Amino acid sequence: DNFPKLSVKVRPEVVSFNAGDELQVDDQGVVNGGEHLKPNQVHELVEKYGDNVVFLDGRNAYEAAVGKFKNAITPDTRTSKDFAKELAKPAMQALKDRPIVTYCTGGIRCEILSALMKNRGFTNVYQIDGGIAKYGEAYGDDGLWEGKLLVFDGRQVVGFTEKAVDIGCCACCGQATSNYINCADVSCNDRVLVCQACAAVSGFCPI
Repeated sequence: DNFPKLSVKVRPEVVSFNAGDELQVDDQGVVNGGEHLKPNQVHELVEKYGDNVVFLDGRNAYEAAVGKFKNAITPDTRTSKDFAKELAKPAMQALKDRPIVTYCTGGIRCEILSALMKNRGFTNVYQIDGGIAKYGEAYGDDGLWEGKLLVFDGRQVVGFTEKAVDIGCCACCGQATSNYINCADVSCNDRVLVCQACAAVSGFCPI
């Protein structure tokens, strides 16, 4: 029901980071990716290293706007191809020797992102096994996650429990929301966070 027009096509990369030439894949998947952590192992890592642990969002900025790990770095990315330049920025380079936990919706993007990081000299890279979805199954809204999860089916946005909060802000009035619309201006058509009340008044960007 959620994917009524599903099609399958062959592509060089499942998620395009524009890095196919530097990735190696074997029958186990991407070679030299970050160490996989089960949700409980994520907590163990934080207990061991405390605030020295860095959470790095491996998704696009609009996904991070409605949900993320607490105090996570959310790079200014519109597509996965933007990550290469983000990793080269001085602020990221300064984190090369700290424990970094990458995370994304189901873990696929982090297979690639963590390998790219290790190729660029990041020494202590992890990824959450099964991504945010598996973490949410284990801890709901009682762990290190805050907000809601943007998904790419008819549901749009999901909360792990009834306690899930809105951390995004309406672009029109500033009210907390997780509601995305596509701007009705055909010259824009960007995804915009707009609360239900403002969306009912106008389907256009506020700028």
